[in-house]
Amino acid sequence: MSTETGSKQPNDGNGYGYTYGAGYSAGGYGYGEGGGGGGVQRTFQDYLLILRERIWYIVVVFLVVFSSSLVYTLSEPKIYQATAMVQIFRRDPTVMQVQQVVDTNIQSAEDINTQIKVIESATMIQRVAERITGPDLAAFLAPYDRATADSAFLMETLSRNRKVALQRLTLVVTISYQHPDRFVAAKVANLFADSYLEHNTALRTTESASAVEGLKSTVEEQQKKVERMARELQDYKEKKNMPALDQKRDIVSDSLKAINAEVTRAGIALNAAENRRNQVKEVREKKGDMTELSFIAGQPLIAQLTQQLAAQKIAIATLNKRYREGHPKMKEAKNSFDQTQVELAKAVEMACSQVESDYQAILRTYEQAGQELQRRKEESLQLDRDGLEYNDRERQLRTQEQILTTISTRRTETSMSSTIATQNARIVDKAGPPPENKPISPNVPLNLGLGIVGGLGLGLAFAFFVAFIDDRVKSSFDIEQVVGVPLIGIIPQIKRMEASDKAQIVINNSDRQVAEAFLTLHSSLRLKDESKNAKCILITSTIPGEGKSFSTTNLALTFASHGEKVVVVDCDMRKPNIHKLFKVENLKGVIDVCAGKATLDEVTIRDLHPHLDIIPAGGRAKNPTQILNSKGFEIMISDLRKKYDRIFIDTPPLAAVSDALIILPLVDGSIFTIYFNKVRRKAAQFSAKRLLESNVPNFGAVLNGLNLAISGYYYAQYYDKSYKDYYVVMAKSEGEGEER
Repeated sequence: MSTETGSKQPNDGNGYGYTYGAGYSAGGYGYGEGGGGGGVQRTFQDYLLILRERIWYIVVVFLVVFSSSLVYTLSEPKIYQATAMVQIFRRDPTVMQVQQVVDTNIQSAEDINTQIKVIESATMIQRVAERITGPDLAAFLAPYDRATADSAFLMETLSRNRKVALQRLTLVVTISYQHPDRFVAAKVANLFADSYLEHNTALRTTESASAVEGLKSTVEEQQKKVERMARELQDYKEKKNMPALDQKRDIVSDSLKAINAEVTRAGIALNAAENRRNQVKEVREKKGDMTELSFIAGQPLIAQLTQQLAAQKIAIATLNKRYREGHPKMKEAKNSFDQTQVELAKAVEMACSQVESDYQAILRTYEQAGQELQRRKEESLQLDRDGLEYNDRERQLRTQEQILTTISTRRTETSMSSTIATQNARIVDKAGPPPENKPISPNVPLNLGLGIVGGLGLGLAFAFFVAFIDDRVKSSFDIEQVVGVPLIGIIPQIKRMEASDKAQIVINNSDRQVAEAFLTLHSSLRLKDESKNAKCILITSTIPGEGKSFSTTNLALTFASHGEKVVVVDCDMRKPNIHKLFKVENLKGVIDVCAGKATLDEVTIRDLHPHLDIIPAGGRAKNPTQILNSKGFEIMISDLRKKYDRIFIDTPPLAAVSDALIILPLVDGSIFTIYFNKVRRKAAQFSAKRLLESNVPNFGAVLNGLNLAISGYYYAQYYDKSYKDYYVVMAKSEGEGEER
């Protein structure tokens, strides 16, 4: 058998692909060559072909979405929007250089956003709702077919249709309101602006008056508190000798720093030891391999025993190829291997024990250092306690004195400013009724634009979704990248004809394109030495009905027409088909030869066509796997190799039974047939993987039944209108030549 020159490499699926040279290149068929022989990759053209195949999905979805947006736009009532503009001051007008009770200065984005939230608050909505009365209320409710309305309805409607927005890079806020009546929209927008200004004025006045009364009593209480704390501080200072504590505190502080550094170092060492201990414990609980831990495997003895164990494994594997289990050398090698394993286990256990011992020693050191640190801390704390109360009393006194000063000053300022009314905002532009011919809704250009964009987007998404869920094999990308085998031949779909005519289509010329396809496949197989020199070729598929028998007979006839002596062997003993395709009897065949009931010459049907013989299955077998595994079958294949230039074996599908896998070791290579748009990718990928894992060369896949009506979507470079005309011209020319 020739040496396999194709190299396995992973592909996008779960199987393996073969990268071949000329004639078997992964980019030889289909589209989207990856370059460099590295397999097919999807390109932009692939996605265009996906959309082209499903163009009507896109058109239908687009029309539905666009029509819906058009109907919605034309049926919506007109809505008008009026806008009032309010300027918010960065700070209040300065009448007196004092701090206001209510701080409304704008110093950050949070401040301006707070003012916007005040305008949007339920309080503002409630104020506006209370001011909409009489004729204004009737006009407000008219579009809603209501004569009266409760407060909840008014507030909900005002909140839904009001919009407050901050103008970028300014302190100008726009207050907009939308309503079918443009005059009502302007009225309500102005009411929101007026209510905001009135709210700020009322808030300032109320808060200032309340603050003045509260500050007066607070000042009196604070004065009494400061006097009492001053007397208590003086009594405590006389009772305690505070200066004598300062010198000793410095000495204790230095020793505390030193012992603290020692505890830190011990803690770091403890963490490292504990990590090693925990890793050992975790591996033990999981019953894992201790030598996976670097600090265990790094031990010199363990490293030496591990290397020795690996060398003994290699020696046992080498001896196993030459001797049986009971051989003395095998026993001696295994005994040495077992002894080394025991020594390695002991060494690992000793290393684990050493890890535990190190941890305990470091832990004791850490605990002793911690105890010393705690003792020093207690000593330091005792010294601090003596001076803590005094410092605390003194700090509280200074704080209370500052508070008294601040409150007194604030009371005076608030009393002076409470009668002065200022405003932190003003109305720049009042809202006016918008032009009658410029409603804000419906926005016809926007809605129609969204309908167009949304329709195209959803149409494209739907088309890709349909392509995503369609997992049948149909393109060269599917075969070469997903299934994992090179595409070496494409057979067009055949018009209706008898099965026997299809099986011999290359010689009856009933379909010129199909005949040319098999000639192309024949040429592809002869380009590579591996397939060119292969005498015995197995042909199979994933599922029934993919044209494996059809491919077998026509490929055999193609080789026979080139002068090679060819035999077709029907090894599908469950559903034999070759005899039907050639219209011969199936009384004797492979089953009889393997059982020793007939000779190879007796079952061979000779010269059905020039240079072509066939061997039927000989009926249906109850135990086909036993027959294919028999010595007689192996001898039959060996005898056929001596008599024929090419042997084509037709086998059952791989997804159903394992008959083809049994035969694979006896052949020189295999061909995988796939029917266009029929078999699922996962199923084909699984079957192809089983073929490739057999270590028998796979020459590639033959795609059967390509629908020429849609072949342009996937194989435009092979089957377009110009090629079809060429085949017609060729057929006519040959017909005229025969007449002459």
